[in-house]
Amino acid sequence: MAKLYFRFAAMNAGKSTSLLQVAHNYEERGQSADLYTAAIDNRAGADGVNGSGRVSSRLGVTRAANVFNDTTDFDAIYHTKPHPSCILIDEAQFLSESQVTQLHRLAHTSSTPVICYGLRSDFLGNPFPGSKSLLTLADDLEEMKTICRCGRKATMNVRLDEFGQRVTAGAQIEIGGNERYEAVCARRFYTGDCN
Repeated sequence: MAKLYFRFAAMNAGKSTSLLQVAHNYEERGQSADLYTAAIDNRAGADGVNGSGRVSSRLGVTRAANVFNDTTDFDAIYHTKPHPSCILIDEAQFLSESQVTQLHRLAHTSSTPVICYGLRSDFLGNPFPGSKSLLTLADDLEEMKTICRCGRKATMNVRLDEFGQRVTAGAQIEIGGNERYEAVCARRFYTGDCN
């Protein structure tokens, strides 16, 4: 029986690397995988205009992917398109609540596993709408692990300014990588240090 999976973590935990490995595993066995990434996150070359993008790992592995945005209708896409063996979604925190419902329904009505990878919360500790829905509807939740600079498990993200100082206000979505965000433990998130 297919399920909707949500694999979540703080920044730099290897979510995209894991997604790319899962795609490789399916394809190595002669099965198909549809990959999606958020159009809003164009760091790896996503172009929401023509629907093409890239999933890219910090390890240097990259590959082409479809993009989704707030108007993407997964029901419509898979109503006419043959179903793949698996659907893989990177940057799943940017899904809408209705898109998560569509993916949950798709997994259960078409026997197609849907595996979503993303952040659980933003730089202020607030949930993203897509993550909140995934935490509610996903049939299988897996926390991927990474560490804070102190060695404790990192579960939170902080946004940094151009001087490396923590930002504590602003829009929920501001795209950036390791130069703009850092995965931290809860102690560092609340106190600013790990002592």
